Amino acid sequence: MRGRDGDVGRRRPSVTVVDVELQYFDDCPNWRAVDDHLRSLADEFTDMTVTHRLVDTPEEADRVGFRGSPTVLVNGVDPFATEVDPIGGLSCRVYPTPDGPIGSPTLEQLRRALDART
Repeated sequence: MRGRDGDVGRRRPSVTVVDVELQYFDDCPNWRAVDDHLRSLADEFTDMTVTHRLVDTPEEADRVGFRGSPTVLVNGVDPFATEVDPIGGLSCRVYPTPDGPIGSPTLEQLRRALDART
C-alpha cells in the first residue's frame, strides 16, 4: 500500500498528546494512588504529560471547579464527572469502581479514560 508520503507499506503513527492534570489537596491521601497509577501508565502513554495542581483553599477549589481530591483532568476534561458531583470545597472524592466506591479510580479506569482521549 502506498501512503501519501510515497512510502510503500508504512504508515505514520498518529501522535496525540495527552495532558493530564492531577488536582488534589494534601489532607486527602487518595491522590497518591492516582499518581502511582499515572506513573504506571506512562510507558503505555508515552505522549502523556502530568501536571500536579495543589488546591489548597476553598476559593481556589471554587475557581477551578474542583470536584474533590483527587480530580483527574484529561485534556481539560474530567472523565469521571457526574452531574451529582459537588463542585468546590476541599473534600476527598469517591469513585464508583467494580469493587465498590473508593477514593480513587482504578488503574484500568484511568487507562480507559486515557484511551478515550487519544
